[in-house]
Amino acid sequence: MKEKIIAPSLLAADFANLQRDIETVNKSQAQWFHVDIMDGVFVPNISFGMPVLQAINKHAKKPLDVHLMIVDPDRYIKEFADLGANHLTVHYEACPHLHRTLQAIKAEGMKAGVAINPHTNVDLLKDVIKDIDIVLVMSVNPGFGGQSFIEHTYHKVQRLKEMILNQNAETLIEIDGGVTNKNALELINAGADILVAGSYVFKAENQLETIKELKHLANS
Repeated sequence: MKEKIIAPSLLAADFANLQRDIETVNKSQAQWFHVDIMDGVFVPNISFGMPVLQAINKHAKKPLDVHLMIVDPDRYIKEFADLGANHLTVHYEACPHLHRTLQAIKAEGMKAGVAINPHTNVDLLKDVIKDIDIVLVMSVNPGFGGQSFIEHTYHKVQRLKEMILNQNAETLIEIDGGVTNKNALELINAGADILVAGSYVFKAENQLETIKELKHLANS
């Protein structure tokens, strides 16, 4: 069985001490950095821009898992590859030509991800599931950190896992939003491979221990 992945979300880091928090993740047992890019249009919030991602890449020693919550992401695919993104996830809801977008991401040497909002049915991905490296299931409404976990997520993950197995795809399932030690194991049991944790990690007294505990739960 493949090791389950913990990806701390830098959206919840202390922006005034971003390098310090990046170094903490470098030292931790987490395997990826999760970086949310928001444009204030697709979601109401605005987060990191290109120069900040470039600065993150300068200090990060682990893969950058970049999640675009933006309209018309196709415009920036090459730019995100040049800035150091290892995986680039776009929203199903923002991509009218999703298959073409996935091919463009892969052409730039990145893993291609698709995120789905809480209201989006996983069955809509059936025709492209073999072209997707990562499906990111939003377990909160996108745009802000610190929200409560949506319980229906477990059912969506189970349904998605069935689809992946039925099509003999190698797609990984990533969960983003409200992940804690209270739901990590249940998410993994439902079929998740990657857990994104923001506030739970960066607001903890001992971030290294919190990441260690999450990773242990996910792989127990």
